[in-house]
Amino acid sequence: MSLYYGVSGIFSKTPFMKKRLDQIQDWPERAQAAKWSAATLAKDCGVSLRTLERHFLKNMGKSPKQWLLEQRHQKADEMLKEGLSVKETAGNLGYNHDGLDNFRRDFKAHMGFCPATITVSPRAQNP
Repeated sequence: MSLYYGVSGIFSKTPFMKKRLDQIQDWPERAQAAKWSAATLAKDCGVSLRTLERHFLKNMGKSPKQWLLEQRHQKADEMLKEGLSVKETAGNLGYNHDGLDNFRRDFKAHMGFCPATITVSPRAQNP
């Protein structure tokens, strides 16, 4: 528990920070807004990266980095099924032009198949 000295005594930052994190319901949206960065996500939540790591390990059983990677690939799966190309999807998820191969490799490692093998749903083909 980290302590800090205030005008009227010694306070613990931890309970307030934990309570703040426990109240967040829109983690997937925050992840995307933070551009899939754990450090940015922590900053946007107003906590340290270490506090965010402890929260995720306790409540989700994984590190923020692992969780963010899973969320990023789930979002990629959705975009590809909606009919976006692999290149468009990679760009929308923050992979730069040179990162297309990284996207393909990361996606396959996480999902178990290449992003190009995803079949677009008929609904996405005929809006």
